[in-house]
Amino acid sequence: MADDDTAILDVIQIVLEDAGYDVDVVTNGKKVLASSKKESILPDLVLLDIWMAGEDGREICRVLRSQQHTKDLPIILISASRDVKQSAFDAGADDFIAKPFEMEELLIKVAEKVGTPYL
Repeated sequence: MADDDTAILDVIQIVLEDAGYDVDVVTNGKKVLASSKKESILPDLVLLDIWMAGEDGREICRVLRSQQHTKDLPIILISASRDVKQSAFDAGADDFIAKPFEMEELLIKVAEKVGTPYL
């Protein structure tokens, strides 16, 4: 999960870990791109905020889609603006969540993308 709002990162991390997921959080997209270069340790899913300080999650999504080893990596983009939903899909996102959102919505979408049952 990449978001520059540490409060959101904390909440999402707690919710996902309580659901049984291993979660790594970063506060900027550059760290996502740096870790994506290590082909042997790719995550099962990437959650990206669209607007992070000085970065655009859609561009990070495009870069991940352009790399052979990350082109099929499930990506969910998150934003406080519902107006960017189409641009999230245009960038290659598999799904989009508008803030504020219900944690159940997040859990359902994550489970769908990683192929785990949601209970």
